[in-house]
Amino acid sequence: MMTLAAKVYEAFKEDENKARVLADVIERIEIGMSDVDIVTSHDLTRTELTLIKEIEQNRANFAIEMEKVRNEIKQTELKLVKEIEKVRNEIKETELKLVKEIEKVRSDLSIEIEKVRNEIKETELKLVKEIEKVRNEIKETELKLIREIEKVRSDLTIEIEKVRGDVAQARSDLTIAIHSNNVSAIRWLVGLMITQLIAVSGLLVGLFQYFLK
Repeated sequence: MMTLAAKVYEAFKEDENKARVLADVIERIEIGMSDVDIVTSHDLTRTELTLIKEIEQNRANFAIEMEKVRNEIKQTELKLVKEIEKVRNEIKETELKLVKEIEKVRSDLSIEIEKVRNEIKETELKLVKEIEKVRNEIKETELKLIREIEKVRSDLTIEIEKVRGDVAQARSDLTIAIHSNNVSAIRWLVGLMITQLIAVSGLLVGLFQYFLK
């Protein structure tokens, strides 16, 4: 089998010097490649073992890290569970506190409402008493006015009867005076009648003013 060096020599044999140099270089390269193949095979085996050991070590380390992470996750879960339980307890305590506050507010409101109701009832009773008092005062005033009116009527009746008597007497005297042609007596009787009429009119005006106050 022709080597690569021989093939190069045949390809460039027209220039023997060039062909010989190239063939020599190729031959040395082939020798070096043979040594490299032997060394490389040994190194590959050793490298493979090293890599296998590193892979196993990495697997072991990875397993350790995974276990560590799992433990950390478990610890975190336990911590979160405790925190959640703590928050739940705080929420329950807050709910109980709020319920107590709400009950207290309801109780206070009920007391205040009852107090207001009692005050309203007391005010209503007081107003009823005041209204009844005013009604009684109005009734008493009405009765008093009725009595005053009755008294005035009685006094007016007496005064009117008296005036009527005086007028009748004056008429009688006037008639006698006319028949006797006593002029002075007639004048005196007319003046008396006018005076009595004025007095009656003044009395009536005074009574009207009294009732109109």
